[in-house]
Amino acid sequence: MGEGKVIANNKKARHDYFIEETYEAGIVLTGTEVKSIRMGKINLKDSYAEVDRGEVFIHNMHISPYEKGNIYNVDPLRKRKLLMHKREIAKLLGYTTQQGYTLVPLKVYINQRGLVKIELAVAKGKKLYDKREDIARKDANRRIQKELRERQRAY
Repeated sequence: MGEGKVIANNKKARHDYFIEETYEAGIVLTGTEVKSIRMGKINLKDSYAEVDRGEVFIHNMHISPYEKGNIYNVDPLRKRKLLMHKREIAKLLGYTTQQGYTLVPLKVYINQRGLVKIELAVAKGKKLYDKREDIARKDANRRIQKELRERQRAY
């Protein structure tokens, strides 16, 4: 996906979910929300998306109110519409009707044309033992890399 400047990352998503597929979507925003996003005042921590009547909406994405926005500011946690092609929405609907799949935002970024985009992932929840397995694998790789570096220094 052609991305520009990453504004917010959802690091917890890759820890809590297996990522199956990713999609790029536009977000319907007000002017003050765009200004807040450009300042980096956005949080994806507990956000998720769902398909409702052929449209995709994102819930719990917190965009802090713009300081100079006064009467134009909107609710920071309101649900926001995502802009996607009908074929993609139909595909997402097929995924989410299956057991265990959910739509999770991975990151929000501003593309080269200056538009705010969101990377949405079709994800399946990890069990506790999956998380432990991932941590053990990363730890083992870290130890191997450290050992290789030490052996290279010895020569």
